[in-house]
Amino acid sequence: MTRRTRTRRFSPLHLAGWLFADLLLVLALVAMGDQGDPVKAAEGGRPGTTGTKEPKPKPTGPRAVNRKPVKVSIAAAPGARDRIVRQLRSVTARHKDKQAAFVLTFGHHSDPGRGGAYASEVNSLLTKARPAMFKGATTRDFWKGGSSGGSADLEIYFYTY
Repeated sequence: MTRRTRTRRFSPLHLAGWLFADLLLVLALVAMGDQGDPVKAAEGGRPGTTGTKEPKPKPTGPRAVNRKPVKVSIAAAPGARDRIVRQLRSVTARHKDKQAAFVLTFGHHSDPGRGGAYASEVNSLLTKARPAMFKGATTRDFWKGGSSGGSADLEIYFYTY
C-alpha cells in the first residue's frame, strides 16, 4: 500500500507581500492624519510670549478642512426652488461667514433615482442661497431611504479659515 503525502496548499509566506503592503498603507494614513491644524497651532500661542495680545498672523499655505461636518436638514417639495433656497439660507445662517469645501447631500425618498435627483436639485441651489459660502464647493448627491420625498440631509465641511 502506498502512502500519499499531503502537501500544504496554504503557506504563510504567500501573505508576506500583502502584509507588507497593508503595513505601508497604515503608515501612510497615520502620517497624513498626524499633520495637525495650522490655524489651531497658531492660535495656541508660542512659548516665551507674554499675555499681551498680538495681531493674529494671516495663515499661509494650503487651507485645511474641518474634520467634523455641520449637519443640517431641509424639507421642501421637489421643484419648490424658492422654498428650498429660503430653507438653505435659514439653516446656514449661523455659518454665513465661513466657506464650504464640500457638501454631501442625502435626498430622502423610497426610490433611489428620485432621492438622488432631489439631492442634485438641492445642490444646484446652494450658490443661489449663499453665493460666498458655496462658491467653488464640491458637492455630491446621495440617496437616503425614506417613505416620502421632499427632504434632505446636508453635511457641510468648512475650511478652517
